[in-house]
Amino acid sequence: MTVSESALKSIIGSFPPAQNSLLPILHAVQEAFGHVPSQALPVIAARLNLSRAEVHGVITYYRHFRQTPAKHLVRVCCAEACQANGAEALAAHAQRNEGGDVAVEPVYCLGLCASGPAVQIDEEHLHARVTPETYDALVAGLETKR
Repeated sequence: MTVSESALKSIIGSFPPAQNSLLPILHAVQEAFGHVPSQALPVIAARLNLSRAEVHGVITYYRHFRQTPAKHLVRVCCAEACQANGAEALAAHAQRNEGGDVAVEPVYCLGLCASGPAVQIDEEHLHARVTPETYDALVAGLETKR
């Protein structure tokens, strides 16, 4: 998605100029653009009277924030029911193989507790009983759909 400077400023300007607005701003920017673009850092920093380094530090500290756009978002359930069925190993596998057009995000419940570990692809496709091998096949299927 192309980053419009006016849209970026509109999003950032909709929050109060207080330091506790940083996380909500970052979430809103990522929701709008699929990532937190580098050109957002100075605008956010100026709005909140922070340094660019402080904003960058928050973006890099929290795994949820992406600095580059991803074509596909894969959410891996890491809640207790899925953990009991191997979700931690699956999440580690997915994160080791993250990159390119696929971003991986751990979440805490996709509602498939009886058939975990569960994965959601692009906020629509739910998959149950996912193993590292089936995960690889699902991601490979995304690459062929380009």
